[in-house]
Amino acid sequence: MLVALDHVQLAAPPGSEPVLRAYYVDVLGMTETPKPPALAARGGCWFAAGGVQLHLGAEEDFRPARKAHPGLRVRDIQAYADRLAALGAEVTWDGNLPGHRRFYSWDPVGNRLEFLEPLA
Repeated sequence: MLVALDHVQLAAPPGSEPVLRAYYVDVLGMTETPKPPALAARGGCWFAAGGVQLHLGAEEDFRPARKAHPGLRVRDIQAYADRLAALGAEVTWDGNLPGHRRFYSWDPVGNRLEFLEPLA
């Protein structure tokens, strides 16, 4: 039986690890987690925060998905959006999810990320 979501994998172009680290660590506030040596040779990088794991794998002929994205729950969504915008990330608010505030942002290689917080 399923018990939890272990991680979400996103793709990225080979060699983009430095800009991904800058975004996921410095902008989003995640921590980079080491990849097992056998997987590290393939490129990419892994990040975690608050029980969420995002794996970014190097993919030749990379094209970011237009619709597919992880939905990341945050606390104090306005402060988080302000942080991202102050650090140069695009923030696009979307009020179309009843019972939530949410916005979208894109990582440096074009992966769409959804950030949401349930309304009290």
